[in-house]
Amino acid sequence: MAEIGKNIERAKSLLQMGEVIGIPTETVYGLAGNALSEDAILKIYQVKNRPKFDPLIAHVDSLEKVEGMVKKIPDEARILANQFWPGPLTILLDKKPGVPDILTSGLDRVAVRIPNHATTLKLLRELEFPLAAPSANPFGYVSPTSAKHVHDQLQEKIPYILDGGPCHIGLESTIVGFEDGETVVYRLGGTKVEAIESVVGEVKISVNMSSNPAAPGMLKSHYSPGRKLILGDILENLKGLNPDTTGIISFSKCYDIPKDNQVVLTSSADIEEAARNIFAALRKMDQPHIEVILAEYVPKEGLGIAINDRLRRASV
Repeated sequence: MAEIGKNIERAKSLLQMGEVIGIPTETVYGLAGNALSEDAILKIYQVKNRPKFDPLIAHVDSLEKVEGMVKKIPDEARILANQFWPGPLTILLDKKPGVPDILTSGLDRVAVRIPNHATTLKLLRELEFPLAAPSANPFGYVSPTSAKHVHDQLQEKIPYILDGGPCHIGLESTIVGFEDGETVVYRLGGTKVEAIESVVGEVKISVNMSSNPAAPGMLKSHYSPGRKLILGDILENLKGLNPDTTGIISFSKCYDIPKDNQVVLTSSADIEEAARNIFAALRKMDQPHIEVILAEYVPKEGLGIAINDRLRRASV
């Protein structure tokens, strides 16, 4: 069973070892792991039994650490950060190349925020990496607002829950980004739209409920290559196609087409390795000479469910 405690050093040590743990924030309790480690992020998905790779929020304790993850902080973002951080506001910014695709679900923007919780801020100050921390509950369950909630829902799946008392907001963060000079709200949450508008002026509301996330908690567009992707039996779908202009994303098998036109997700049929490689594979297929992409379902076990979900959405 997961241990509940207030030992920040224990929490720090587990996170440095690549474990995932429960942490408190002012919004809800998060299931936290190293946001720069693909293995830790995959473990978050496994513990949550999350059936799709939705983008995750990176939690830090300073603007300087945000700058280490993003290409730049626009003036509007800096104004919002200075006004609302620490607090329940998440900002989408263009990520640097070192930020894992698995954190952003293959998208070019990373979601970042500074949480307003003394215990977690102290933990973040002692870590050399940001924390990815979606709500600490199995997929489809109610978000937890106390350490006991986390324990009741995850039990033996994680080693430790850092107890910071009950969450004083209990609602996920508001998510904003910037498009064509406009400030856009993608998810309504703990920071009121009116408060944001009082700082940056009128904002655009773009909250959607389809199944394609472009931001954490906001289900709209998704990363997919800029050409048609056909999902199914690769050999059957390859009939009649030009191998020189066809791309293939396969689970573990090589096909008789040019090597540069295909990606094998895992040569050893390892689902976790396939999950680590799926977004890089989609990006590689974004080549001018490729006219159509063929992909296949992977085994429906563990993270295979999430991989299949991503491929399905990329094929729409």
